[in-house]
Amino acid sequence: MASRVNTSFTLIPNQKYRRSNRRSSYFSNTFDSDSQPLSTLGNFKALPVEIFQIILKYLSVKDISMLSMVSKTVSQHIINYISTSSGSKRLLLQDFHDPELPDREDITILDHYKSLGLLFKRCTLLLPTKDRLKYIHKILADVSCFKFNGCASPLQCVGLLCYGIFLQTLTAGWDELECHRVYNFLCELTNLSRKMQTAVCSKPGSARKLELRIRLFCRNVLLDHWIHRSDSAFWLTCILKPWPMVNQARLLYIIFGPISPQDGQVIWQKMIEEPTDESCLKGLADAIKLLYDTGTKEWTADDVISLVDELSVVPREWLLENNARLLILSGNNICFTFMASKAVNGRTIELARLIVFLALVCEKELYCMDWAVKMMQRVCKVFSTPVERNNFLQSVANAFACAIMEMLQSVMSEDGDDDDRSFMNLFHLVQAQASFHKEVLYLTMNVLSS
Repeated sequence: MASRVNTSFTLIPNQKYRRSNRRSSYFSNTFDSDSQPLSTLGNFKALPVEIFQIILKYLSVKDISMLSMVSKTVSQHIINYISTSSGSKRLLLQDFHDPELPDREDITILDHYKSLGLLFKRCTLLLPTKDRLKYIHKILADVSCFKFNGCASPLQCVGLLCYGIFLQTLTAGWDELECHRVYNFLCELTNLSRKMQTAVCSKPGSARKLELRIRLFCRNVLLDHWIHRSDSAFWLTCILKPWPMVNQARLLYIIFGPISPQDGQVIWQKMIEEPTDESCLKGLADAIKLLYDTGTKEWTADDVISLVDELSVVPREWLLENNARLLILSGNNICFTFMASKAVNGRTIELARLIVFLALVCEKELYCMDWAVKMMQRVCKVFSTPVERNNFLQSVANAFACAIMEMLQSVMSEDGDDDDRSFMNLFHLVQAQASFHKEVLYLTMNVLSS
């Protein structure tokens, strides 16, 4: 079953490039306005190009996008308009720190870049993917907030969000090979692989600004805009899969782990110092479910469980309560598979302690305690002999007793606010034990009476 992957060194993952079979001769001719006849301009054929471009100024981006589909020649003239200083200034809005557009209160800058993505999608329709990306990068190159380190105030900026919306609209419907080309192009453009290598190989928290930039770029540009979960899983797979398991766990924590509300930086000590709440773990749990539930061929159940196991020691071993909370948020299938893996691999003591903290989280969050009992019942069936099952159940009872004694000692050795927190934790654990055993008794009596 799942096993932890250790590595003493890390290489930058190789990016795969494939050439498109489509010819790029059109690309070299597309932007030469003098080489195309005006016969396909329809009623605009009598107008000078300058007048046509003035007319474009009065059309919305959506209308220009529709107009670009009229003919190849019209599309070419629109591309030439985009390349002009006036067209670029009008279309490439950069009010990223004031997301409401000044002239249209009902349209946000995110809506604008969604429409712009569709315009570029239609205008570059006949180009090979490689040439489409080069042309689009050329047009967007002067938008500093679209760059990895381009904005001095990234937490107050929606630039990367706009870039992500733009790319999502542009690539919607593309096949996986073309989307891989997009990811490779972005990696080459931003040197993303090298930056990730620096982050995952450094001591956690020693490159806080870089960690923040990686998180913002991955979330805002690549992950957060997709409607279909399978699309999000594809891009998350592109980010994680080239790396060894230990680095996958580090990257997952950087991208989805808890952050400071003040400066947005990753809080590495959160999981190892104190019990946390659902908000700190929801991002990680959702990412794990995404990889497990979408049936992505690159991820087996063992891969995901190994990733969860590796994540629980980033940067050091988590408090078991936080580990239990993550498993509950990740859903029944992942929780059971993770625990069954421990049962199969003979990690009975760890499994018993995990049962205790699953019960504790259920008590604190007012979840149904019968869920924890039924989960234990399912895990019992994994053991192949009655002796193994009985040993496991005895271990669960012992784990409750040990956990209560540990918390009692903590209460007796502390004072002040820490003492209050420890006492409440002890109170919840005693209540959890009572509720857990009550559900066990109910289950036993129902079996006997049936």
